[in-house]
Amino acid sequence: MIHMAGTAKLYLNLLPAIILFSSVVNAQENAITVDWNKITMVSRTTPTLQLVENPKVRPGSPIHNNVFKALNDLQADYVRYVPWFPYTKMAVAELKAPTKTETFWDFTWLDSTIEAFMQATAGHSVVINFSTTPAWMWQTDSLVPYPDNAYQVNWNYNQGTVLRDTTYKEMAAYYARVFSWYTKGGFTDERGLFHSSGHFYKIPFWEVLNEPDLEHNISPVVYTAMYDAIVSELKKISPATKFIGISVAFNNSPDYFDYFLDHKNHHPDIPLDGISYHFYGTPLYQKQQSDEYPYAFLDKANAFLAKVRYIESIRKRLSPETITTINEIGTIIGANSGDDIPPAYWIQSGAMYAYLFLELTKIGIDVAGESQLVGYPTQFPDVSMVNWETGNPNSRYRVLKLLIENFAPGDQLVNTSLDADNIFCQAYITAKGKKLLLINYQDRDAKIKLPPGSENAGLETVDISTGERPPTKTIPADTVFTLKPFAVAVVDLK
Repeated sequence: MIHMAGTAKLYLNLLPAIILFSSVVNAQENAITVDWNKITMVSRTTPTLQLVENPKVRPGSPIHNNVFKALNDLQADYVRYVPWFPYTKMAVAELKAPTKTETFWDFTWLDSTIEAFMQATAGHSVVINFSTTPAWMWQTDSLVPYPDNAYQVNWNYNQGTVLRDTTYKEMAAYYARVFSWYTKGGFTDERGLFHSSGHFYKIPFWEVLNEPDLEHNISPVVYTAMYDAIVSELKKISPATKFIGISVAFNNSPDYFDYFLDHKNHHPDIPLDGISYHFYGTPLYQKQQSDEYPYAFLDKANAFLAKVRYIESIRKRLSPETITTINEIGTIIGANSGDDIPPAYWIQSGAMYAYLFLELTKIGIDVAGESQLVGYPTQFPDVSMVNWETGNPNSRYRVLKLLIENFAPGDQLVNTSLDADNIFCQAYITAKGKKLLLINYQDRDAKIKLPPGSENAGLETVDISTGERPPTKTIPADTVFTLKPFAVAVVDLK
């Protein structure tokens, strides 16, 4: 046994050697090896995002135009749009139960933002999710209040765990009318009055509810019955629309997937087109140091990937034709304001999304959706992909755009090797040529050496220095370059 004094003396004697070794390690070139003739798989994964309705994205907001320009610039598919209950008037079209003589339909707050959304995503597939059901449909001790001010946050709206109509016909009829408002130019209400909208949108995907394991604490059995009732009515209106189910927040338990994906638990004519679930990387414990955030995110991301593989085994066994969309991917550190968020956080969060995109591609997931386009203080500022004061895209957005512009379903992944801890690399053969995706998931610079034949390669990089600006574009000299900490880069091998 070495005593403490001896240990300190030994450490001081070794310190120059330790520093020298560290310098050598940091200076060494991390060489990439690629066998372009060995295809390992074909990608089916689409990188995308979600937009959640809130005051910042509405017409009249000072950042509205910049937000929807940013959305349009992405040219993304499977973009998810979610009017959500914290802003009740923006999420629910019928806030009062109909009476014998009167109904209370009002799309004033819902229409203006969805119009901007559909214009910004024109020509691309979208996933619409009017996730919040009217509170009056649920059994509660008293009527659930909501603010008259549409911009006032209301976190207590989702009350009740049992519907007043347990045949689910009332809920299905509500969604059929909302769906018809946006796809058929209007609907006939409960009293027989026609309401004209003038909307004839094509909705390729409709997601049924959001995080039912949290919102109303809905069991797999009840959720499946709700899904069947809603889908049955919406299919009558638009046979071409496909439907996505489950959408759970906590995916630790296989119960939802085991039950929902078993066709025996559905009516014979109900399709299981897709499933969805969510992931957010968080600190491992309260008051964790900010420089430890990215490693906590990575630890939880790897645990999540193990769950994804297990869920995929259930899906392939019970309903292999069903696609998987993981349509909320992000990080949450519990920030309440911009002052709570370290500047490096945005690229660290972007790097985690890029890592998950790569690993979900290898698993065969169909959609990897980053969350979310606009957050701000009181509304999860740490998940925002734009500056909530200016609407300018941040590093999380820039990483997503880099992925969308370079990688798509149908790309061939080829055998790739890079012997370095927490530096991730994958070579692709794409419709636009050979490319490399690189993620330096560590807190120090990494020197990268490209494989032979990479002369004149183009390099696009998002890192801590690019901030809200587009990626830097360079041509690496002698096929060697340095990636900054948590940088995400694409090499175009021309």
